[in-house]
Amino acid sequence: MRVVLDTNVIISALNFPGNERMVLELAQRGRFELFLSWFILDEVSGVLTRKFGWDTERTTQALMALESAATVIEPPRLGEEVIEGDHPDNRVLECAVAAGADYLVTGDRRHLLPIGEHHGAEIVNAPRFLSLLAQVP
Repeated sequence: MRVVLDTNVIISALNFPGNERMVLELAQRGRFELFLSWFILDEVSGVLTRKFGWDTERTTQALMALESAATVIEPPRLGEEVIEGDHPDNRVLECAVAAGADYLVTGDRRHLLPIGEHHGAEIVNAPRFLSLLAQVP
């Protein structure tokens, strides 16, 4: 099973206990194939330092752990703007398309979750993903 985690899921997983952390831990244990893009990793780095005050060393360690748990890809720009205005969430959707993802896990109720499905990737929140994963042997 191929899965892309949105930036907000990773940020939540790294800073708070809960479903998002469980998803990331399962990825790190190899329960599913995690795909990330350099764009997502750059966003994670920026948010950790700007909004959460992480220092460079802690941020670098987190990024290295993410890179070791994931296949990091550089998806091509599709030229398809699902979300208007060159919105960053389009880069996350491009990652899901390029990865051939089965799931895109996000907490974005405004832009991504309402889409529901994009090029074969089901867009779900962390609790829903954990429920679906529990049904897979």
